Amino acid sequence: MRPNWFRIQERVAPYVFVSPFLILFCAFGLWPIVKSVILSFYVTSGPKDQVYVGLANFRFLLGDADFHIAVWNTAVFAFWSVFVQLPLALALALLLSQRWLRGREWFRLAFFSPNLLGQVFVAVLFSVLFVPQYGLLNTVLHSLTATLSKAMPWMPVVALDTKWLANPALVMPALVLTSLWMYVGFNMIYFLAALQAVDRDLYEAATVDGANAWQQFRAVTLPGIKPVAVFVLITSTIGSFQLFELPYIMLGNGPGPNKAGLTIVMYLYQTGFVSGDLGYASAVGWTLALGLLVVSLIQMRITGVLGKGSE
Repeated sequence: MRPNWFRIQERVAPYVFVSPFLILFCAFGLWPIVKSVILSFYVTSGPKDQVYVGLANFRFLLGDADFHIAVWNTAVFAFWSVFVQLPLALALALLLSQRWLRGREWFRLAFFSPNLLGQVFVAVLFSVLFVPQYGLLNTVLHSLTATLSKAMPWMPVVALDTKWLANPALVMPALVLTSLWMYVGFNMIYFLAALQAVDRDLYEAATVDGANAWQQFRAVTLPGIKPVAVFVLITSTIGSFQLFELPYIMLGNGPGPNKAGLTIVMYLYQTGFVSGDLGYASAVGWTLALGLLVVSLIQMRITGVLGKGSE
């Protein structure tokens, strides 16, 4: 009997050890996901007041003007964040991977350290930096443009009373600048790791063949870091579409002037937790999730991760 008991213990023991994770995941991960799918087919005005409406939430969403504004703002933020942030992160990684640069370890830490701060703290910090008259950004830009305008009279001078967070046209640039300060160094670390994995012999062979720096970058560096670059591209896009804390805090717990800072996740929060319609908020959330899935698949297809390019 004892050998059989030991066999039972060997079979059961792994499940016993993973059971705490499985229980917690089912209770706080799997069930909320399933519940959100169910809620997306209901109109709710509280935890107990629910009316089944089928796909009406999704049909209403397609014609919802506020949702369209949120999608447009989020897409603009994602575009500038990705196509400005990633080239800057790669450029910093290339610079800080040069052996001739002294103190490069300290520079790496300096550029990465903003990511150690929470988004709420960064939002509060930049809210102060964007203050008119006495804000650091206006002061620096005013002094810089005033000096340059002496040599270039056509250059406009930035006014000290520029209201970055009260002007609908300047809200998105302010959010993009804040995001760049926070995440460029974070993505730089990925590129640094990828650059260190590129075989140095390939650079030596390219040099012997007469390739210049740009040709080496195109033929050696980019192919060598492609898997990491695709990963950073997809994760940065997903992160950009999940923007919430930065605009919510910087714009005074709201979407800002003319809803210039309204994002999809902020709209989800306002709909679900301010208005109380968790059903419509669930529909917004699943629309965002499916949209991100489609965008990620397109990015993988374009970059060759899917299809013939990955063979």
